[in-house]
Amino acid sequence: MPTYNPPVRDMQFVLHEVLKVTDDYAAIPRHAETDADTMNAVIEEAGKFAAEVTFPLNIEGDTVGCKLNKETHEVTTPPGFKDAYAKFIAGGWTALSCDPEFGGQGLPFTLNQCLYEMLNSANQAWTMYPGLSHGAYEALHAHGTPEQQKTFLPKLTSGEWTGTMCLTEPHCGTDLGLLRTKAEPQADGTYKLTGNKIFISAGEHDMTENIVHLVLARLPDAPQGSKGISLFIVPKFLVNADGSLGKRNPIFCAGLEHKMGIHGNATAQIVLDGAVGTLVGEPNKGLQAMFVMMNAARLGVGTQSLGLTEVAFQNALVYAKDRIQMRSLSGVKAKDKPADPIIVHPDVRKMLLTAKAYAEGGRALTLFCAHLIDRELFHTDEKVKAESAELVALLTPIVKAFLTDNGHVATNACMQVFGGHGYIKEWGMEQYVRDNRINMIYEGTNTVQSLDLLGRKILGNNGATLKKFGKLVAQLVEEEGVNEKMAEFINPIAFLGDQMTKFTTELGFKGFQNPDEVGAAAVDYLRVLGHLVFGYFWARMAQVALREVEAGNTDPFYQAKLQTARFYFARLFPETATLMRTARAGVSNLLDTDAALA
Repeated sequence: MPTYNPPVRDMQFVLHEVLKVTDDYAAIPRHAETDADTMNAVIEEAGKFAAEVTFPLNIEGDTVGCKLNKETHEVTTPPGFKDAYAKFIAGGWTALSCDPEFGGQGLPFTLNQCLYEMLNSANQAWTMYPGLSHGAYEALHAHGTPEQQKTFLPKLTSGEWTGTMCLTEPHCGTDLGLLRTKAEPQADGTYKLTGNKIFISAGEHDMTENIVHLVLARLPDAPQGSKGISLFIVPKFLVNADGSLGKRNPIFCAGLEHKMGIHGNATAQIVLDGAVGTLVGEPNKGLQAMFVMMNAARLGVGTQSLGLTEVAFQNALVYAKDRIQMRSLSGVKAKDKPADPIIVHPDVRKMLLTAKAYAEGGRALTLFCAHLIDRELFHTDEKVKAESAELVALLTPIVKAFLTDNGHVATNACMQVFGGHGYIKEWGMEQYVRDNRINMIYEGTNTVQSLDLLGRKILGNNGATLKKFGKLVAQLVEEEGVNEKMAEFINPIAFLGDQMTKFTTELGFKGFQNPDEVGAAAVDYLRVLGHLVFGYFWARMAQVALREVEAGNTDPFYQAKLQTARFYFARLFPETATLMRTARAGVSNLLDTDAALA
């Protein structure tokens, strides 16, 4: 059976020693009284909840899955899921970073990020129920009418109701311009929606009394394509004027998808048969409102893979220290045993360190993004707010795609550490591989994220935002460039940072001549930039650790951080050289292949 220990110490290191988030709170009145002790206490309690309440349900949830009663259209979640959710509500976790106006605690979003990383390590399938609700909350908080906010936000904040995002249809996924669900206006100002949705995570369940579906649909006179999409609130049960629940709305679960992983989450086929909904925002501008939820979900998906990378690493490390196989090539290491623990073998260490480096680098990046969101929303300086929003937009596709790709590498590597036992269900490792695989696909495949990054976020503004991130790298290089002890961490990012401008300009010029060149290079480009971002944070973490060691701090935590940083720059970061070469290979070897693909 797997185990899980919340990485509280590493979270505190990133928050307080690397990012120093509380230093900014003086300029964020909402968080001015949130100090390091408060944050640490919340993180510790969140870790306990994840490890003690949701983690024990993970394997059984995967085994049992969700059950649909086709006559009533009701779904039963795995044993313990509903009780765990009730405890989640009782602990106030749903309201952690929500607006106090609607019953929230108003704590930093950064703490919410810590909470959800640990919940995803513990049980990704369970965590998707409250995770999607938080995205629905964000969308309605940004774009809902005062009446909609009064009706739905307090219940989403408290967790009494959950939310979904209903986008995908059987004939269209990412290309939402093709969707067919119809919304007919009614005399009372509501709309009746008819259509079919698929792949709706947490689309039906027994954990709450109501589910708030955010549905994309077309009005009768809507223009074709994505410019003709509107967003609607379609609750499972209609809500009376006094806030009580009314009659059942005809929005039903017609089936549950049979999936590779996340079996404990109800991935529903949803049928709308004249379901009553209310319009969110302006007609035909639903994507603008839904993008609030979609971007929150994309950051959340990256966090899902971060969580799985961490828990897979922890269990592979324990196994590698205990499992004995063969002898070390350089001589016997465990003289009292018939063979050496497999952790003595270099390639086993490579697999373990790969997962560790990707987990700790991903943690630094996601916490940085969460802190940017706190600054974007609540900082008193408008320039800081705008620049924070711009950086988050740049980094969101990297969080989604780079972290999920890394999660795929890491969970597979950790399963490999177990050898044949990794392929056996009781050890838990194969579930982490299966659960992680969806993260590379949904909320826009990683190819879509790459196209968004290179085509829209970078070439779309001539690299202006990329240059702003480049300034962060340049500042660190200038600060530590003459420090010989930092050279192994600084030189790689300085070299790649200098290359990025020419690399980006070259791809942009080729893309101007033939847009397919952008499509051919985008995936490799995102991974190169992902490594530059990770390299920046690994250099910052190494900087802090090195200073502590030089000051005489004997805590092995800092030596471990330096050793992991050295591994990352020596073994993982050099992937950028190959990726830049393949990104420059052009599109002809992909498109001039009709004979090969006949």
